[in-house]
Amino acid sequence: MRVYVPATVGMLRQFVADGELRPVRGTAFALTPALREAYVSGSTEELEYAALLDAARASLRLLSAHEPEQSDIKEPPRRVVVSADVDNVTARPDLDHAVVRLAGPISMDDVAAVHVDAPEAEQAVLAAAAVIDAADLGDPDAEFVLGDVEDHELAWYAPQELPFLLELM
Repeated sequence: MRVYVPATVGMLRQFVADGELRPVRGTAFALTPALREAYVSGSTEELEYAALLDAARASLRLLSAHEPEQSDIKEPPRRVVVSADVDNVTARPDLDHAVVRLAGPISMDDVAAVHVDAPEAEQAVLAAAAVIDAADLGDPDAEFVLGDVEDHELAWYAPQELPFLLELM
């Protein structure tokens, strides 16, 4: 099953160093039966894109929880989503339509692509990470800020490009 794992640039660096990515609490997003039922229409590609966007929003939550003083390296504020093909996925419709739980870590061989914001999105990412909790609680102003960051498309990278991408950051 294709899953979309929310991450940060720091998590990507660790992934390249270790050769495996452990999603936070095993949480990822995918085109689940519950997600398909939640939409009146939509192709498989459109619904997978919706799951990727859910993962990108979860990446904002990871960024908002990050405490910069805990790290010597200041990572650029960018949404990161790792697309991977894995088995042993359990749907979690009790959390949300697209949420799944992974049984274990993801290896580089599992990765289909990595999606990362361009530098131009950094200010919008910072603003959205600051209001993600308020948006989750229904604040219309915070939702507007999230709309600004979601106007930035995530760039696509092949797994073998990751070391070069990280070197350029």
